Amino acid sequence: MTSQPARFVVAVGSGKGGVGKSTVSLHIALALVRRGLSVGLLDADLYGPDIPLMVNLTRRERARQWELWRQDGVRHEPVERQGIRIMSVGFLLGERQALTMAAPLLTAALRQLVENVEWGSPDVLLIDLPPGTADLQQQLFEVVRLDGAIVVVAPQDVAHLDARKFLDFLRDAGVAVLGGVENMSGLVCPHCGERVDVFPPVAEERSIWSEGVPALGRIALDPELAAIDGLSAQSDAFAAVADRVIDALERRSAA
Repeated sequence: MTSQPARFVVAVGSGKGGVGKSTVSLHIALALVRRGLSVGLLDADLYGPDIPLMVNLTRRERARQWELWRQDGVRHEPVERQGIRIMSVGFLLGERQALTMAAPLLTAALRQLVENVEWGSPDVLLIDLPPGTADLQQQLFEVVRLDGAIVVVAPQDVAHLDARKFLDFLRDAGVAVLGGVENMSGLVCPHCGERVDVFPPVAEERSIWSEGVPALGRIALDPELAAIDGLSAQSDAFAAVADRVIDALERRSAA
């Protein structure tokens, strides 16, 4: 493991796909920038990167090869959007191109995306993980030391149940859990402003909150969150999440 690419490196993960993890990662990054911090965002979902589309970038040309080892040390320049320095495998491969890399090569690919990118020593580097606890998540710990992790859930039993497996994985790896974000937490009626619960209540015995995970925030369903441009009605909620994340990181650093 080499030197850290940022002052704080934080993984954003979930046990289940479809909970809006990439959306949460992107908008936490944006909230941190608005707080005056320098921020990098690594889309580490190598097999299904979504961040490029969310920042309105498309690579149509298919890559003919990806050189994982070179004598001259290939360097990647991240793309900057709204003050966030972003890197993704989606910038290296065509949008419709599948990554057929075997699992044993994932460490080399991750190492290149972490170490061979001109991050510029940001205050925070957020790493948007794929869902689950498979090879990629495990190999990430060989590449970079995490200062903490954020767990994203939706208000559904299955999302919390799978997130508890992700929590178990983090604890076994010795990674501090900074807290959880509940995404798609109700819908605010555009006509009357009343909050409507879309999903039934999560059973207490399956909830990540029952395991003592701090609630960093609850984010309502909002179509504006699908892209980075413009201000969403949830901007204040994400600002509060960003404040809690930084406070948790600072407390851990001081300790």
